[in-house]
Amino acid sequence: MTKGIKGADMSQALARIRPVQRMAVSPSSPRILNSQQKAAIIVRLMLAEGVPIQISSLPEQMQSALAEQIGAMRLIDRTTLDTVVEEFLGQLEQVGLSFPGGIEAALHMMDGHISTNAATNLRRLAGANSAADPWDRIVTQAIEKLLPVLEEESTEVGAVLLSKLPVPKAAELLGKLPGDKARRIAFAVSMTGNVDPGTVRRIGQSLASQLDNQPIRAFSADPVERVGAILNVSPSVTREDVLKGLEEEDAAFADLVRKAIFTFAHLPRRVVPRDVPKIARIIDQSVLVTALAAAQSDPVQLAAADFILANMSQRLAQSLREDMAARGKVKEKDAEDAMNAIVTAIRSLEAAGELVLNVEEDD
Repeated sequence: MTKGIKGADMSQALARIRPVQRMAVSPSSPRILNSQQKAAIIVRLMLAEGVPIQISSLPEQMQSALAEQIGAMRLIDRTTLDTVVEEFLGQLEQVGLSFPGGIEAALHMMDGHISTNAATNLRRLAGANSAADPWDRIVTQAIEKLLPVLEEESTEVGAVLLSKLPVPKAAELLGKLPGDKARRIAFAVSMTGNVDPGTVRRIGQSLASQLDNQPIRAFSADPVERVGAILNVSPSVTREDVLKGLEEEDAAFADLVRKAIFTFAHLPRRVVPRDVPKIARIIDQSVLVTALAAAQSDPVQLAAADFILANMSQRLAQSLREDMAARGKVKEKDAEDAMNAIVTAIRSLEAAGELVLNVEEDD
């Protein structure tokens, strides 16, 4: 039963009532109870104390038995209650180390310390023999893993999948599907009211198996993102030369790469003005001065420099202008390095969730 309750919360809640119970102990002997009755008392007490209890994580038979036992019990005298609490706390205090329940919890704990192949094989074996609900794992999967499965599955299965997902995730997943398929699946959701739980479970087992059988990717980012990230910090001459070659080989891929590229010149279109002070704070002032001074000789980059200066405090902007005037002519390599440093800093803020870049729109 302790599997569904946090030990620290349980101990604190039970400890709070322990002194009151001891003062109220009557001379009568405690009742003799079985383990199921004792579990019902502890759960009833935890619910009264407002301690979160994940009863749903227990096997369904245990949940049913616990509910029936709680429904069958009436009054419990203080002596018996005190005895049950003391016994339970004694058992908790004897615990030196706890392990996660189930293979999925174990793999989550060992994430980063076990190979992807080993984790996948363990999940396959556990899925074939486990009584656990497969949907518990499916709903935690990333959109990028669920999308290929949804695209290949039938409309009916897709409707069940969306129905089981949290609403925000289901909405995001639906938005990534082609319009026609998205409409058919959305309509099919209205037909899922009479699907029996057994069918839903079998669908979950099938989807979990498909997720386990997805090929392991050597790279976390897709090719467009990887090429775009490399060209972001490449010299402008190299960048344009590579893009020209890509357009000759695969115009569609080249177009996607161009959209993925984010350089100093893109700042006015991609950065939200209110985020400029945040960006300026994490960049060394000498680097910022070098980039701004170098941008004065190029009309496109000049627009980016003006954007930065216009969206910070007037005092700082004036200080930077004075330093730019004193900086003089900037070598091309120093200019590239400084501008790339600003772009890298912005990307790091984006990765940390500190800012959100505007999306480039098609012309």
